[in-house]
Amino acid sequence: MKNIYPILRPLLFMCPPEAAHHTVLNLLDLKAKILNPYPKWALQTPQQVAGLSFPNSVGLAAGFDNHAAHLPALFQLGFGFIEVGGITPQAQPGHPKPRLFRLSAQQSLLNRMGFCNRGVDYLVENLKKRPVGQIVGVNICKNTNTPLIDALNDYLYCFDRVAPFCDYVTINISSPNTAGLRDLQHSDYCRQLLTGLKQAQSDYAHRSQRYVPLWVKVAPDLNSEEIRMLADIFCAQQMDAIVATNTTIHREHVPVEWRDQPGGISGRALSARADAVLAAFYQAVGETIPLVGVGGILSLTDAKRKRAAGAKLLQLYSGLIYEGPSLVKEIVTGL
Repeated sequence: MKNIYPILRPLLFMCPPEAAHHTVLNLLDLKAKILNPYPKWALQTPQQVAGLSFPNSVGLAAGFDNHAAHLPALFQLGFGFIEVGGITPQAQPGHPKPRLFRLSAQQSLLNRMGFCNRGVDYLVENLKKRPVGQIVGVNICKNTNTPLIDALNDYLYCFDRVAPFCDYVTINISSPNTAGLRDLQHSDYCRQLLTGLKQAQSDYAHRSQRYVPLWVKVAPDLNSEEIRMLADIFCAQQMDAIVATNTTIHREHVPVEWRDQPGGISGRALSARADAVLAAFYQAVGETIPLVGVGGILSLTDAKRKRAAGAKLLQLYSGLIYEGPSLVKEIVTGL
């Protein structure tokens, strides 16, 4: 499929983005049933990060495969790890359609999906069938109708359900598409949430004799004071990795007609903001906590810039939409 993507892309871009997304996943699933190799080039640059052994440093970001329903097909593309979700305790429909938009001139996406998913129990059934030996993380969040004061219970429920079936868990406190969620990045909420989840991590490790790393995903719209405050909390809590960053609510690099549209921006329009926050967190935490760079990676040059800013691992999403599966190989072999 990677060789024919330049031909397929104009056809896919004629369809609504969400419909095109499902079409691509179905095509990849069909290909996986016919041919199921993990490419040899994907094994040439192993990485040891956050207590895990990655075949390479390039992963697929959360949101592409919400329910872990397409893992064999997606790993065929050569990813070193895949993060599924975001997932919530109970199923929820997300925001009304249309809720995903292409900003093609900027090689960017605007999404206001709103964590549409079938709930964590559905995800777990798919995780039980995941490919053996591949690294899979789960991005967890609270339900939209759960008050912030009760958010910890939602995260704990998700962690307890997915921990036996995944390699790491990412705590999403930064999506702009759930009202109030980013308030969990404020100091009091954040300390309470991470304290509770680190205790759950410790309890699970004691019961199972298996440690499941906890990553935390931050917004690209943080100021320098907020970054320093969060860095102190993350270090104090001994978080296993920081994912920088989620989508942005800022609109400085998008056309005028999109500036009043709600949702988060990813892709090229996010790149500068995501890079700045990544670099600021590296300055704050150094080598104490590994950093995962995500946001605006559409070329090997972008990937190298993330690495130079301090990222140990990388994640793709919008770049895969605009450049196709060959981008994975370009970055893995180029790095």
